[in-house]
Amino acid sequence: MSGEKWLAAALLSLMASVAALAADQGATRTEHDLLGEKQVPAAAYYGVQTARALENFQISGVDMNHYPEFVDAFVIVKLAAARANTQVGAMKPERLAAIEMAAKAIRAGEYRDQFLVDWYQGGAGTSANMNVNEVMANVGLELTGHRKGEYQFLEPHDDLNMSQSTNDSYPTAIKVAFILRNEKLVAELGQLARAFRAKGNEFLRIPKMGRTELQDAVPMTVGQEFHAFGASIESEIMFLKEAEKALYSQNMGATAIGTGINVPQGYTAAVAIELAKLTGKPIVPAGDMLAATWDQQGFVIYSAALKSVAIKLSKIAGDLILLASGPRAGLAEINLPAIQPGSSIMPGKVNPVVPELINVIAFRVIGNDAAVGIASHAGQLQLNAYEPLTGLAVLESQEILRRGAGTLRTRAVDGITVNEKVLAHYMETTVGIVTALNPVIGYEKATELADEAYRTDKGLIQLIREKKILTEAQIKDLLDPVKLSNLGTYPQ
Repeated sequence: MSGEKWLAAALLSLMASVAALAADQGATRTEHDLLGEKQVPAAAYYGVQTARALENFQISGVDMNHYPEFVDAFVIVKLAAARANTQVGAMKPERLAAIEMAAKAIRAGEYRDQFLVDWYQGGAGTSANMNVNEVMANVGLELTGHRKGEYQFLEPHDDLNMSQSTNDSYPTAIKVAFILRNEKLVAELGQLARAFRAKGNEFLRIPKMGRTELQDAVPMTVGQEFHAFGASIESEIMFLKEAEKALYSQNMGATAIGTGINVPQGYTAAVAIELAKLTGKPIVPAGDMLAATWDQQGFVIYSAALKSVAIKLSKIAGDLILLASGPRAGLAEINLPAIQPGSSIMPGKVNPVVPELINVIAFRVIGNDAAVGIASHAGQLQLNAYEPLTGLAVLESQEILRRGAGTLRTRAVDGITVNEKVLAHYMETTVGIVTALNPVIGYEKATELADEAYRTDKGLIQLIREKKILTEAQIKDLLDPVKLSNLGTYPQ
């Protein structure tokens, strides 16, 4: 074949391939629901109800797959339900096998682009539930040698939604997602606490003035300050672990409103056992399924724990900003790592951008918690229709807190240094250590001494020496700032 003929043949082949691809992309299959028939893209693993939701809810651009752990959590719920249904004789083993295959593939990271329903939706999560049902059904069909849409072999409602309602599977999936993501948040906060503890050990014997209401108080050490930051984060970790327990009670088996309509005997206990196995957590059936179907207590408690973390991190971030203020006209006790220029007009300026980021994150988490509170009390009678907002708010809070904690650790805390000369100057000129003289000269005389120091702009130790109130040995013994800070509880 000549070069010209070969080129012509190659171009024809390429054009044919492009045409075929375009045809495939434009191809559809027909599905139907109670509203009638609808064309669904042939390549799509979702079905008719998801297609309607994609038309109805184009709001935020934040799809289900934005949080992969939520997809995994929903798949876990569907798998647990299928196993339980098979155990009680309601599901055929071959259908369970197809669901098992679909679950394994999705949890391995495949088909994530098929979970497309916007988090902002009406219907109490029905669209999200059907998105999962349809995708798992079609994935299971293909993996067992069938074509998408051949629902006589694996059906989104009859099989994937067997013994379920959106009203029990959706909130359970949300809880499982929160639990799975809580472990990651706790791990990241643990690293941050250890980073503060490490700085505490590094700075343990560097004296400084403590402050109350931004006024000089009594001596402490920089290490004590940083150990306190670490300890306070550790207390938040304990709170998160405790709050997670409020998510272990779930309402699978409640179906529509909690009465358990269409649920075979033994299923409710079996599905809880399967969820516990799949998550490694002590998940149990709720004591009152009707209450559990509308009660949002677990969500409110866990969201409150996230808000507590946010408040704590924001307080610490604010302290770091203040301690690093200056560098010449502020406290300037510590140096934060310089990670980017701070101004487009002021040369040499470097801002505390990472602690500021933590505050931005904290403000958002606090707002998300408010949204959870509003959504949680807005449900009527036997159902809360606003769980999608709760799910999105908490998932976002978990994610930005986790990422923020990691950024604070690696981009700020690990690189903090201390300005020891500045601290020594403050200790030399402060009047705050006068409190240590109360047991020696009494509160009234100590007050007079402090007042004179302020009036004369003299350091307290300078006045003590001038007035010969203490000997040099007594000054060293009684007014040693490190000794006054009581380091006995810290490693030496």
